Amino acid sequence: MSATVTAIKDGFHIEGYEKITYDFRFVDSIFDPKKTDLADCYRTWGRCLTIIDNHIHTIYGTVIENYFSEHKIKCTLKVIQSGELCKTIKTKLEIIDAMADYGLVRKEPVLVIGGGVLTDVAGYACASYRRTSNFIRIPTTLIGLIDASVSIKVGLNHGKLKNRLGAYHAPIITFLDFSFLKSLSEGHIRNGFAELIKIATVGEKTLFDLLDKYGEDLITTRFGYLDDSSKELCEAAKQINYIGIKKMLELEVPNLHEIMLDRVIAFGHTWSPTFELAPPVPLRHGHAINIDMALSMTIAHRRKLITIEERDRVLSLMSRVGLTLDHELFTIDLVWKAMKSIMLTRDGQQRAAMPSPIGDCIFVNDLTYDELKEALEEHKRLVKSYPRGGQGIDAFVDQSDYLDDLCAETDSVMLTTTPEGTVRVDSNSASTEKSSCSIM
Repeated sequence: MSATVTAIKDGFHIEGYEKITYDFRFVDSIFDPKKTDLADCYRTWGRCLTIIDNHIHTIYGTVIENYFSEHKIKCTLKVIQSGELCKTIKTKLEIIDAMADYGLVRKEPVLVIGGGVLTDVAGYACASYRRTSNFIRIPTTLIGLIDASVSIKVGLNHGKLKNRLGAYHAPIITFLDFSFLKSLSEGHIRNGFAELIKIATVGEKTLFDLLDKYGEDLITTRFGYLDDSSKELCEAAKQINYIGIKKMLELEVPNLHEIMLDRVIAFGHTWSPTFELAPPVPLRHGHAINIDMALSMTIAHRRKLITIEERDRVLSLMSRVGLTLDHELFTIDLVWKAMKSIMLTRDGQQRAAMPSPIGDCIFVNDLTYDELKEALEEHKRLVKSYPRGGQGIDAFVDQSDYLDDLCAETDSVMLTTTPEGTVRVDSNSASTEKSSCSIM
């Protein structure tokens, strides 16, 4: 932080600049004891407070314990209930209490392992604790890896208001381990896939072409991490992940604190922040933004920003991979309410991101109630011709969570890292080995 103080006529003027540095590292199978990347971050401390979501703890808890034990680092696990319904101030305070009970030292980094919801809430807790505490982030869902991990925004929901409370707080390091995708359901993969469609449609045509070519296979093979995946698909998945994150960073990093409000990556986030939590059972984030993006495609075509072929190509990809194109509660009254709400965030302007053409973006500021009403009516007629009438698959929160089928058939599931660095699933088993980990 550097700052200057200048005397002015009736007081002083302060101008300062804060340096922000943080890293992203691609490390597959990060809890393989042979991989020292994570352990090296905690070796000087000799201990690690780990905030972990309950799904990941169920699947990978033993692996994590063994990893830190192998590196002679004392690990304390704080297990947090995951899911959008837990993205609350109560969860934040639970994490802060864990930091206080642990006796966290000022510069000591907390380790956060979980999906985008947990990394958002735990990051906000770190931003608040002693005004700022360090953390290291390991996202474990596709939406966490592709979207939540790229931004330095952290926060939580307030009532029915999406991400209404939060801060800007960068982790020291984000480790990107896409091998976690093998333990996700198709529903979670599909949820994150919407974020890739977002960035591709308004920011990267090459990425869109890859998603269009491999879409369904990426979801069913968990981006090539299931054993029967082809080499071609695995290579395409790696390219997609790299391009997607790189493009997100290129767009996000020059505007980390959102001073510029014309934001390409806000495509899909004009009406969805109000709509996502509106249904009695909230929509998954990816499905909510997809409805927003789908309507945007209809509007963009009506305004001749894209061709009908481009509109239908995007809507077809969304439908093929099982994302939601419309919802009965997505009415003109809600759309207009959401429009007025987002304008408060965008300094009184609409700033609605639209493709023009696929791979490029413009911002619209003159949408009227009548235009939106006509566009929404046309959109609803259009999507009824799509499979499932435009409805998505596993569209609502807390459906199809980690390893549902496997867990339903066994009393317990343990994933262990083999000497070769692969993950093995063992059912009805429990570790009897001593470890240096404790559960708070």
